[in-house]
Amino acid sequence: MKNIYTDLAVENREMYTEGKDVEIEGVSVDVLEMDNYSITRIEVLDNNGQEIMSKPIGKYITIDVPNLNVSDQDLKDEISKVVAKEIQGLGHNKANSKILIIGLGNWNVSPDALGPKVVERVLVTRQYFVNYNKEYDETMANVAAMAPGVMGVTGIESLDIVKGIVDKIKPDLLIAVDALASRKMDRVSKTIQIADTGISPGSGIGNKRMALNKDTLGIPVIAIGIPTVVNAATIVNDTLDLILDSLKEQSEKGKEFYDLLGQLSEDDKYSLIVEVLNPFMANTIVTPKDIDVTIDDLSIILANGLNIALHPAIDLTDVNRYLR
Repeated sequence: MKNIYTDLAVENREMYTEGKDVEIEGVSVDVLEMDNYSITRIEVLDNNGQEIMSKPIGKYITIDVPNLNVSDQDLKDEISKVVAKEIQGLGHNKANSKILIIGLGNWNVSPDALGPKVVERVLVTRQYFVNYNKEYDETMANVAAMAPGVMGVTGIESLDIVKGIVDKIKPDLLIAVDALASRKMDRVSKTIQIADTGISPGSGIGNKRMALNKDTLGIPVIAIGIPTVVNAATIVNDTLDLILDSLKEQSEKGKEFYDLLGQLSEDDKYSLIVEVLNPFMANTIVTPKDIDVTIDDLSIILANGLNIALHPAIDLTDVNRYLR
């Protein structure tokens, strides 16, 4: 569906396949269902898949956790280990890799503060490698981290800041963490996406900045994010879908009103909603009221996952002790 804001590859696929018994040519999909979560692994294989999905060729891993925003310590630990395993499964971080973690977003705005808060909690070790002139350590990786802020605060493109650091310290891998946008309220704060194709900061809310990827930085880029916002028009669209479904159930097939409802395409419906809302709430983005606490919890889960994935000798006991 055109014009609907989302950063999630799984939602782009859903919008194309919704109501159809068809898969996208040039896209492979594998789904793993577990007790507390599910993992959808999508790989865009060729140009056809790239065009339909509006996503670059590469791998997109979606971890859906229905209780992620209200998780207890056991679930947090479980998902941290899942995140670590999926990052390692992409195969970009080696034993002697130098890694740069970038926390994208605005630390002054709660829904956009996920990246900077993760950076605060990752285990940074580059200083030890520099001070002791070490190239390799069997217990820990060479990790640097920073939050470049947003252009509205710094006046500088995130890519320009990150490229300057990459050129200076020459990491082998960049991991970018950012808050994302979803097209479904029930995915907000409950879904983690991991991709090996890089990221365009702000793209999910129509504020697309210059991309951080292998083409622009010269090294592999893993993007990790959690949707924290949804567009207001999307909420109205989903609500209207429920209303229309209810009206269709109460209308007789073959009647004029039933036929009229069936002729309203998804694109037309969404465009109409945007047109109606724009004079009153243009570009409105919605986030849960408890987002401050939720962002803190989510940042710990991602930081734990990164620390476990990157540092060979670190486990959950170590990271939980470190973060506390």
